[in-house]
Amino acid sequence: MHIERLETWWVERNRCLFDKKRQGSAAMPWDVVVLKLTTDTGLEGYATALAARSGTITESYLHETIAPVVLGRDIHDREKIWHEFWTIDRHLTFFPVYLPGPIDVALYDLAAKEANLPLYKYLGAYRKQLPVYASGNFHATIDEYVEEALKYKERGIKGYKAHPAGPIAFDMKVHEQLRKAVGDDFILMSDPVAEYSLHEAIKVGRQLEELGYYWLEEPFRDFELEKYSQLCSALDIPIAATETTRGCHWGVAQVIAQRAADIVRADVSWKDGVTGTMKIAHLAEAFGMNCEIHTTTMNYMDVANLHVGCAIKNTEYFEYFVPEENYQLPMQGMLPIDGNGMITVPEGPGLGVNLDWDLIKSSCKSYREARI
Repeated sequence: MHIERLETWWVERNRCLFDKKRQGSAAMPWDVVVLKLTTDTGLEGYATALAARSGTITESYLHETIAPVVLGRDIHDREKIWHEFWTIDRHLTFFPVYLPGPIDVALYDLAAKEANLPLYKYLGAYRKQLPVYASGNFHATIDEYVEEALKYKERGIKGYKAHPAGPIAFDMKVHEQLRKAVGDDFILMSDPVAEYSLHEAIKVGRQLEELGYYWLEEPFRDFELEKYSQLCSALDIPIAATETTRGCHWGVAQVIAQRAADIVRADVSWKDGVTGTMKIAHLAEAFGMNCEIHTTTMNYMDVANLHVGCAIKNTEYFEYFVPEENYQLPMQGMLPIDGNGMITVPEGPGLGVNLDWDLIKSSCKSYREARI
C-alpha cells in the first residue's frame, strides 16, 4: 500500500494565545494546517500541523520538502521515512520543531486503519483511560488563575497547571493563592515558561515544595542543562523539562545523562510524531523516569497523544489545554473527558475521531495538493 496523494488545508483559527510580552512585535496567528494522505487503495490518514506565526512556512515545508519524501512510499516504511527526515534536517533543512511529526501521525493513522485497530492497540495497549489535568493560559491577575482552577475542579478535573506570567513575586502569589483556593487534596503544577535565574528557580521551587505542588516545569530554556542539573540537585520537587528540546530522543538522552530533569516531556507534534514520542517514552522508562505527554495545542493531535499515553506505562496524566474551544478546531466534537476527570481513548480504527470538514472548508485560507 503506497501513498499517492498529499493534500493540505491551511485553516484559520482566529486565536492569539500569548500576551504581548511573549508574542513580541510580530503578529501571532495560531492557525493549523490539516494534512491528508491517500493511498493507492483509497485509504486516508489525517493529522494537523501547527501554523503559529506563519501558515505559509508550514504549508511550504509540507509540499516542498516533505511531500517528495513520502509520495510513492509504503505506509509501513515509517522508521525509514522518519530517519530520512532527520538526514534532510541535518543538511540545511532545519525543520520547525512541529514538523515533520504530523506526517508520522498520518502514517500511523493509515496503518492502524488498515489493521482495523485503534492506534493505541496497534501500538500495544497498556490502558484505556488517563486522569486529566487542566493546563491554563497566561493571565494578568491572580484572580483569573484561581477562577480557572476552581472552574475545572468543579467539573471533576483531577488537577490544574498554572502558567504564571512573571515576575517571580507575582508567580509566588499565584502559587500561594491557588493552593489556598483549591485545598490540599488537589493536584497542582507550575509551568512559568520562564527565564528565571538559578537563584529564582530555587526560591520558587522551595515554595512549591512547601505548598505540595506536584512538579515545577520549564523555569529555564531547555538548552540550559547545567542550570537544570543544579536545580534538580537543590530541590526535592520533580523538575519537568525537554518540552522544546531539539533532537528528539537524542536530545532528551543528553538531559537524562546530565541529570537535568526528573520528568521528561514529549508529544506527537513537537517530538517527531508517534515514532519520536514512543522513543522518548521508552528511553525514559529505561531510566525509571516518567514521560509526561505535552499538549500539541490542537485537539485532534492531542487525541494522538492520548493513544500514545494509553500505549505506555510511564505517564500519569493527560494535559488538557483550556479553554478547550481555543484548540478544538478542526476536530469534530470535544475531547472524550467524563465527569470524573478521566479521558477515554477512542475505540474506532486509527485515531478514532473525525475532522469537521464543513468548518475546515469555510475557514480554509489555502488548499494545496501533491500527487505521484
